[in-house]
Amino acid sequence: MDKALICGSFAFDNIMVFNDQFKNHILPDKVHILNVSFLVPELRREFGGCAGNIAYNLKLLGGNPLPMGTVGADFDPYSQWMNDQNISQEYVTVLNETFTAQAFITTDMDDNQITAFHPGAMNYSHHNSVLDANDPTVGIVAPDGRDGMIQHASEFVHAGIPFIFDPGQGLPMFNGDELMDFIDKATWLTVNDYEWQLISDRTGKTKEEIATYLDALIITKGPEGSLIYTDDEVIHVPAAEPKELKDPTGCGDAYRAGLLYGLTNDLDWETTGRIASLMGAIKIEHQGTQNHYFEIEDFKKRFEESFDMSF
Repeated sequence: MDKALICGSFAFDNIMVFNDQFKNHILPDKVHILNVSFLVPELRREFGGCAGNIAYNLKLLGGNPLPMGTVGADFDPYSQWMNDQNISQEYVTVLNETFTAQAFITTDMDDNQITAFHPGAMNYSHHNSVLDANDPTVGIVAPDGRDGMIQHASEFVHAGIPFIFDPGQGLPMFNGDELMDFIDKATWLTVNDYEWQLISDRTGKTKEEIATYLDALIITKGPEGSLIYTDDEVIHVPAAEPKELKDPTGCGDAYRAGLLYGLTNDLDWETTGRIASLMGAIKIEHQGTQNHYFEIEDFKKRFEESFDMSF
């Protein structure tokens, strides 16, 4: 089975709910001496990070993910979860002097959020090398430590492995020239419509111009579906209809797992995009990024119902 090397972050997402409104406890004229405390009786700790999320979703599809990332001494519960899911940890490097990356997210009753993010071991992602991986056929550079993202993109080129560039929340770390260097090296680029606008602003290039550097430019547009720009056409992929809307966190990672599944199975873009779309819809029906599950036959049945086609 073709292997997909997934370079990106692992993280714990600590999600808390404040049963009130922040505005009732933050005085506008005192923000310069802010000192507040929020009682959060609800707390969830979820397994997250782009490499972990993409690997989990690709495994659900029956793919062969090889996640590559750096984690801390506190990684044991996540490691056990990966063992339970039969996901390889061959290229997960434990740095005992650090913590695994963690997000601390507090949400109030108005859906306002206060988030603190500790990158921890993610900052050392350059300690891993793509060149050490055992014969992947395709790769992805997902959000990770800055040095690691730059290094891994170059190593994919050196190894002759086609890869997806998925800058995501890592976009603010790179200027226009650096983004163009990534795009020049990558085989495919995938972003959401907001991220695309940032790339366009920083590089000064249009979708059509960027597409000339790539085999495909994929732009997701939420409920409007996604657009796939290739050399000679623009393919519109409809959005799959979710049964309910619970949590959009991790939908992008689920979508990217669908792309990797299509690429490792030599599927056409019309099919690949629809698999990715349905993966995002299934994820949004569940809280957290790795709490959804399906059997592949059930997925294929829902795919046929959603798009009136099979794969």
